[in-house]
This record gives sequence, structure tokens and C-alpha cells, in this order.
Amino acid sequence: MTGRSRIGQTLGAESGTRFRAWDPARGVAIEPAFVSATDSEVERAAALAEAAAAEYRAASGAARGAFLRACAERLEARGDALVARAGQETALPEPRLRGELRRTANQLRLFAALAEEGSWVDARIDRSHPAQENQPRRPDLRSCLRPLGPVAVFGASNFPLAFSVAGGDTASALAAGNPVIVKAHPAHPGTSELAAEAILEAARASGAPDGVFSLLFDSGVEIGAALVRHPAIRAVGFTGSLAAGRRLMDLAAARAEPIPVFAEMGSVNPVFVLPEALAERGAALAAGLHASATLGAGQFCTKPGLVFLPGAGTAATSFTRELAQRIQTTPPATLLTRGIAEAYCRGVDERAGHAGVELLAKSAAPISTALFQVSSATLAANPKLEEELFGPALLLVRYGDEREALEAARRLPGQLTATLHATETDLRRNAGLVALLETKAGRLIVNGYPTGVEVSHAIVHGGPYPATSDSRATSVGTRAIFRFARPVCYQDAPEFLLPQELRDANPLGIWRLVDGEWTRAGL
Repeated sequence: MTGRSRIGQTLGAESGTRFRAWDPARGVAIEPAFVSATDSEVERAAALAEAAAAEYRAASGAARGAFLRACAERLEARGDALVARAGQETALPEPRLRGELRRTANQLRLFAALAEEGSWVDARIDRSHPAQENQPRRPDLRSCLRPLGPVAVFGASNFPLAFSVAGGDTASALAAGNPVIVKAHPAHPGTSELAAEAILEAARASGAPDGVFSLLFDSGVEIGAALVRHPAIRAVGFTGSLAAGRRLMDLAAARAEPIPVFAEMGSVNPVFVLPEALAERGAALAAGLHASATLGAGQFCTKPGLVFLPGAGTAATSFTRELAQRIQTTPPATLLTRGIAEAYCRGVDERAGHAGVELLAKSAAPISTALFQVSSATLAANPKLEEELFGPALLLVRYGDEREALEAARRLPGQLTATLHATETDLRRNAGLVALLETKAGRLIVNGYPTGVEVSHAIVHGGPYPATSDSRATSVGTRAIFRFARPVCYQDAPEFLLPQELRDANPLGIWRLVDGEWTRAGL
């Protein structure tokens, strides 16, 4: 590793402000030192991306697909090195990182297939009609989705591979035809450099233009802010905290020409346990919730943070006792960074000292798994308790009846997920709760657990604010590509000016909406 940014295929500065990654398991800095990018390097990377944008937007879906497949192959070829370095920088276990590497490569191939097939562009053709009595001529109208231009992507702390340099934001932006500049997360710069080298090697092998990808290092926030403000950047992809995502949103909105920020931020992923389900399988629910809340030391954006539970009865008592016993015996956690660990411990202490909050169980220090309990009335009076506590903590909320559960759900802000554990009778009896949760979350789960996000065509990993900045988008699955494209209509344009997707013969063989009918046929 060089510890230097990548401005397209060129190495960044060799000297400047330096920082090192931190091994959270051993509590030591890791070599080598990494050089923070400068404003001039942001300028160079943005200018190079802007120059590459015209050529890359004209590249065929087959060419983009070949590039993405090459990225996947080269990531896999560096698999041992990537997993070893990511393990040092995050303390995540090797099996988890091996699985994340597979997911990263597979989603690159998923977007490659999407680009190659091509129908995602939503091509629409309304053919011209000649002038008729009392009606003017209708022009020939043809539209499809076209790339936005250079995209800035911010690496995430909790997924050093799948939501970082070669993650879903990068894959979907490249599949749509946009150059990408990644601001590496300072917690795992070595992993980021190895992944960037794989992408740049794939770009060379695929003949992609220089500037289609760049990587910038920085231990702080200045370079990321400069990137968002740069006029060449046309959109932003971000996964992280609400505070950081909101700062990026505000920066982008304050530009002379505002741009969209697709930010996936905080979520407590409420779980509603309904009475019949609790009575039927309370012990199994306690085990499942414990496993979900402690998976990855509670550092998943889909970790269940609030569990709404009927307030009385032996089933609720047994469930709570079982869950508390499991929490009590959970091994101490190692969190991703010192900053995350400090914030989590501070949050646990604040919650334990809050009036009306009961600490039911706490595992061994220094990073303890914690189980708290409040009434729905206490939660209603203290909205701060609804905020995400990033790490292995759970808050049980006891509700009195179905009306109280419905009112508690109504007060919740936007979420990535909402979960119902229920029998069919529970669901029918609580149809209003089900309908309400649909308006609160991007994914509604029935008798399952929110951790684990399938990379597929139908998945939605998004939700109303503050879960994300735009509830119409997803950061996982093939729908993610729509974030980085916009519709363009061509009126009475000659054939040679049209994108391939809109030409009469349909040379790509994609699905198109022609005069209101879906077809693959040429005109």
C-alpha cells in the first residue's frame, strides 16, 4: 500500500497531512500512514471525472457490464489481502468479511447484468401523428433515463466492502454511466486502497476512460465537503449517521446549483410483538431478537432498536426474562472505531440515568450489551429515546392495548424497516397498525428479523426521513440505479441523434413502451 489518493490512474501527493488506521481489537495504530488529499487534488479528480463523463455516458451497457464484471474479478483476486486488512481495521470476524466480499462481488455482477440487458432505462416512444381536423400534429416524442454525471460516494464505517469503495453506491452509479469519486472512510483506508486498485485495474483492462474512478483520503471532513461543493459533482451517495448525512444535504442544497444527496442515515427499526404471537412463541422470539440485535455487535443500520411488547401477562414476563438472561451473558463487544465505542458507552450511561428508564440487563464491560425498558407513555414524553443508539442495545417499550401500540407507531419517525411478529389473527385485528407502518418504513417484515438485507431486484433499503434523505430511493438492489439517472425527452430528433435505446430498430432488444404498449419489437 502506498497511502496515497488515486486521481484517476495517477497517484496523489506523497507528502502532506498524514493519518493512520486504528486496530480496535488491539488498540494500536496500523501502518502505513495515509496522506490526506488536498483541495487541488479534489479539483483534479473532479475535472478528470467531468472529462471522462462524456465518453463514459456514451459507453454501451455491454461495455459498462464488462467493466463491472472485471471489478468483481479483481476484488476476488485480492480477497485474502482485503479480508486480512479489513479485519485489522474493523475487528470484524473473517467469516463476516468473507461473506461481505462475496456480496460486494455479486452486487457488481448484478448491476453488470442490469446494464447489459438495458431495459432499466425505461425507454418510451410516442410516435408522431399527422395533423387532423381540429387537432394539431403530435410530435415524435422519445424518452429514456440518462446518466447524471460525476457522483461522489462516501465510504461507510460498518461495511468496509459492501458499502464502501466498491459497494452498492459505486456499482449502481457506474452501471448508470457515471464516473465516481470515492471519499474513503478514515477507519479503513488500507481496505479502501486495495479495493480502489482493483477498480482501477479493471478500468485499464476494460478500456474505461481515465477519471471514471478516483479515490480521495482524508481523516476529517474537509475533503468530503469540498467534493460535495464542487460544481462538477452531480449527485452524492452516503451511508452513515444522521448528523453527517444532514451536513452533506445542507451543503448540497446551499450550492448555486443544488444536487441530490442520497443519504442512508439513522433508524431504530421498530419491532412490534403482538399478543397471540408472544403467547405462542415467546422464547423463540427472545432468542431471535437477541441474535438480531447483537449481530455484528449491533452495528448494522437495520439492527432492531425498539421492541414494542404487551405490557402485562405471563407471556410478556417470560419473554422479558429470557431476553434479559441472553443479554446478561453476551460476550463484551468490540466496536468499529474509538469514536463509535465512546458514543455508544456515553449513550448507554445517559439512557440508564434517564427518568422512567429501567435497566433490565447488562453484559460484561468494557463494551456492554444492554437491555432497557420503558412504558409507551415515557417514550411519548421523551422522543430522544427514539433516536438510534449505534451498538448492541435494545429498548423494550411496554404498551397496554392495541390502541396504545397504534399511537406509539404513529409517533415514530421514518425507518428503514418495521417488523411485526404476529399470527394471522393478530394481523387482522391490527390492520390499522400494519397500514400505518407501511407509511413509516421502506421494508415491512412479518415474522422475521430486520438484520440481513438481500441484494435483489425487489429489495428496498430506504425509508422516510430521517432513515434516508429521499424515501423514493433505495441504496441496495437494482432500483438503486435510478438515483443516478434522469429522464431526457427527444422531440422530433433525427435517428442518428438518438441513444441506441430509442432508435427505430431497437438494436439492443430492450423492452420499450411504444404508443402505450410494452414491446421488444422494432418500429
